[in-house]
Amino acid sequence: MNAPASSASIWRQRLFSTPAASVVTLLLFATIAWALIPLIRWAFIDASWQGTTRNDCAPGGACWVFIKARFGQFMYGFYPASERWRPNLLGLVSIAAVVPLFVLKGKARLALGLAVLLVLPPLGVWLLGGGLGLRPVETRDWGGLMLTLFIAVYAGLIAVPLGIMLALGRQSRLPLIRTLSVIFIEFWRGVPIIAVIFLASLLLPLIMPAGVGIDRLARAVIGLGLVIAAYMAEAVRGGLQALPKGQGEAAAALGLGYWRTTGLITLPQALRISLPAMTNEFIALIKNTTLVLVVSILDLLGIAQGSLADPAWVGMNMEAYLFSGLIYWLICFALSRWSRALELSGPKSH
Repeated sequence: MNAPASSASIWRQRLFSTPAASVVTLLLFATIAWALIPLIRWAFIDASWQGTTRNDCAPGGACWVFIKARFGQFMYGFYPASERWRPNLLGLVSIAAVVPLFVLKGKARLALGLAVLLVLPPLGVWLLGGGLGLRPVETRDWGGLMLTLFIAVYAGLIAVPLGIMLALGRQSRLPLIRTLSVIFIEFWRGVPIIAVIFLASLLLPLIMPAGVGIDRLARAVIGLGLVIAAYMAEAVRGGLQALPKGQGEAAAALGLGYWRTTGLITLPQALRISLPAMTNEFIALIKNTTLVLVVSILDLLGIAQGSLADPAWVGMNMEAYLFSGLIYWLICFALSRWSRALELSGPKSH
C-alpha cells in the first residue's frame, strides 16, 4: 500500500510536472508579481494612515486618511451620530441570533430559525426607524453599509418565500396557478432591475389612492424583492425537477397528501439541491442594491461616490472604490462559505 503523498509533492506535481508546465507556472507567477508588487506598495508601503485632512497624505501612495475621515458615512450614511448605537445593537443581536444556527441541530435549529424570522425583521425596522419610545429617523438619512445590508436582507425576506411559492406554482397541476406563476416569473425576469426600481419609485405613487404613500426605500426593497423572487423561483424549480419521481410516488403510497409530501419530503430536499443557486442569487441581490443610487438612495457605493464630490477629497477614487469593493467581496465570500457550511451540515444523500 502506497503512502499518501505530501502536500509539497502534490503541488510540485501540479505546477512543475513537465518542462512546459514549469514555464507556464513561472510566467504566471511573474505576471502576478508584476501586477501585485506596485499595488502592495501603493496600498501599504507608501500609503498614508495618520491624519485628518488631505494635507496629511503623502504623494505616490494611497490616502487611507480619506477612509478614516469618512468612515462613519461609509457605515451609516447620514444617520445621526447620537443614534448609531441602534444599528450597532441590531447587528450584535443579529449575530448572536444567527451564530447558534451553525451549532444547533434538528428541531432546535428549526425553532430558532423561525424565531429569528419572526422577531428580527420587525425589531430591525423599529430600531432603525424609531417610534414607540425611540427618536424617529427618516429613511432619507439612512445610508452606507447599514442601508446596503437592510435592502439586501429585507428584499431577500420577500424573494425567498415568494420564490418558493412561485416554483411550486409553476409545478402545479392546476392550469390557472401554473399560468399565473409562469407569467409572473417571465415578466419580472425580463424587465431590467433598474427599470423596476424606477417604476417602483416613480409610478407606484401615481396609482396609489390619494393620501396613501409608501416610503421610497420600501418601494425599492419591494421592487428588488419581486425581481429576485423570479430568479429564486427558477433555482428552486431546478431543485424540484432534480428529485426522482419515486419520492412523490412513495409518499402517495404512504397516504400523504400534497402539502405534507411537499413540506416534509420534496421541498426540503429541493432546497438543499438549490442552495448553491439560491446563494448565487442572493449574492447578486447584494450587488444589485447599488442600483438604488438612481433614485437617490445612498447605499455603500452611493456614499462612496457622493464623498468624491467633496472638494476636500477630490481624486480619492481609487481609495473609495477599493474600500467599497473589499466590503462587498467580504460579504459575498462570507455568504458563499455559509452556504457551503449549510450544505455540509445537512444529512448526506445516498
